[in-house]
Amino acid sequence: MEVKNSSTQVGPNDSGLARKLTAASSSSIFIFGIVMAILGAILPQLIDNLNLQRTQAGNLFFFMNLGMLAATLFFGPVVDRFGFKLLLALGSLLVGLSFTGLAFSSTYGLVMLSVVFLGLAGGVLNGGSNALINDLHPGRRAAALNFLGVFFGFGAMLVPLIIGGFLKQLGLRPVILIAAGLSLIPFILFTVFSFPRPKQPQGFPLKDVKKIISSGLLWLAAFILFFQSGNEFSVGGWLSSYFREKFHFGLSQSALVLSGYWFFLIVGRFLYPALNRLWKRETVVMLSVVVALVSMAGLILSPTGWLAVVFALLIGLGFAAIYPTTLAVIGEKFPEFSGTAFSLAISTGLVGGMLSPWLIGRVSQDYSLQMGLLVPLFNLAMILVLQIIIRRKIGN
Repeated sequence: MEVKNSSTQVGPNDSGLARKLTAASSSSIFIFGIVMAILGAILPQLIDNLNLQRTQAGNLFFFMNLGMLAATLFFGPVVDRFGFKLLLALGSLLVGLSFTGLAFSSTYGLVMLSVVFLGLAGGVLNGGSNALINDLHPGRRAAALNFLGVFFGFGAMLVPLIIGGFLKQLGLRPVILIAAGLSLIPFILFTVFSFPRPKQPQGFPLKDVKKIISSGLLWLAAFILFFQSGNEFSVGGWLSSYFREKFHFGLSQSALVLSGYWFFLIVGRFLYPALNRLWKRETVVMLSVVVALVSMAGLILSPTGWLAVVFALLIGLGFAAIYPTTLAVIGEKFPEFSGTAFSLAISTGLVGGMLSPWLIGRVSQDYSLQMGLLVPLFNLAMILVLQIIIRRKIGN
């Protein structure tokens, strides 16, 4: 579907601006990858240093996602009405301030406060960057959003990689402060670059808002994001702790496993364009879900640590295409209201991101993390069902 309003996209004469804003969005989603991964990477040390219960650790994920949800609910209508520039610049700055607060937090309450603000700022960067890329590349949304996701993976891989390789030399606080410093890069880029005009500067026609809300395809895709966000937050958040609990890996070893999981997610997103030339995107997503489902079952049932590592890496590969390709379906359906449509869908996803890791914390408190990981296994089964419905609905 072509975008009819010329202010909603960057035209052929604005290719330089499109490249600049794509670079700025890539740096922004790189920082969001750090936001997504940092709590899971430092969680084992937080549990040791602050003597946290599993339920308290689960609450950190819950309230961080609550902050993301609050930000995501308002970012879409705001950017459709007023544009991306100010909101993305302020979001980048707030991420840096929140990382700094987390680095110097010495109590559970201060950690909680820092992660809530980190969630608020991260929600703006995630939703805004994806919606902006969707608008900049209307002819190749799925490929562009998957490529954006590569930078998310690099960011998510960075912190556990540094912790796994250099924690003893650097200490935890400098690692977090490095993340805070990196957050200034998108802040500077968003501040100095020009942006396209707002898509709906006169406000929203009520009939179009109703059309978005009443779309069955939107909500099918939104609930795929619900279960997939739950998966990404759960695996990214609890994987290190799982390897420490079940297989007695050290802090550095478990952090490197987490880094490897994110690396294979990057590999999967690099492979997406080639796979999409062979199969339709819905088929690619179906294959991705099956790979992730089998690998998650293998992780739970693995008798040895190193076999479990293989399955952990394959989970990242399977997860790769699900989230960005689902966003592309939404972007194609509502090109002139992409911010609002993304806001609704990503908000639904973040509810899953809140509930799944929190539920794992509850289950693992009473049983074990091995039992808790049945939650993402169930999520993947539900994604498979929803993807089959979407495939039939759009006639592929």
